[in-house]
Amino acid sequence: MLSRVIPVNPANPREERVQESVAELRKGGVLAIPTETFYGLAADAENAEAVARLNNLKGKDDRSPILLLVADVEQARAAAGEVPPRFEKLAAMFWPGPLTLVLPAGPRLPERIGGGTGTVGLRVPGLGLPRRLAGALERPITGISANRSGQPASRTAAEVAQALPEGIDLILDGGPTPGGAPSTVLDLTREHPRLLREGAVPLSALRRYLDDI
Repeated sequence: MLSRVIPVNPANPREERVQESVAELRKGGVLAIPTETFYGLAADAENAEAVARLNNLKGKDDRSPILLLVADVEQARAAAGEVPPRFEKLAAMFWPGPLTLVLPAGPRLPERIGGGTGTVGLRVPGLGLPRRLAGALERPITGISANRSGQPASRTAAEVAQALPEGIDLILDGGPTPGGAPSTVLDLTREHPRLLREGAVPLSALRRYLDDI
């Protein structure tokens, strides 16, 4: 069945659009939404069936972690099992924005979120739409790219529909996304912070706050 498509303002979505989308998420649905770079797949991160469905849709290995988008710092703390001291400073400096912080996963998250690692990557995005969805859902949402694994990322709703013609319950069409570098991923689960992926936040910016990275 073809995905339903509705228009949305990604920077400042109307409340009825947010509520319609959250209703789908609460039912275990998978949505395609615009992000600061490409379109992503959003599902309720605490719904194990929705997360499994997401992996199947992408053709993704269950051992590959799924990064999550949260509404704010408080929601990130609630999703994590333990928050290291460095977290507060980094969150204050770089959120909302393109820095993903890897923390111990909390007990409410399905094992597939961390790919069996017991960790979770969390980010407060700069774009309003995913923050509003996570806030209204009162739980984190997934933020992986809206394409089959190994295929090019999608910059438009039409590209999403072409890449994934079945399995998405709702596509939020916010127009073309800008593309660009992905988020930087920083692991805070060890004694010394570890850079897993350098993206939109350069290593030089992190070194100002972390002398042992």
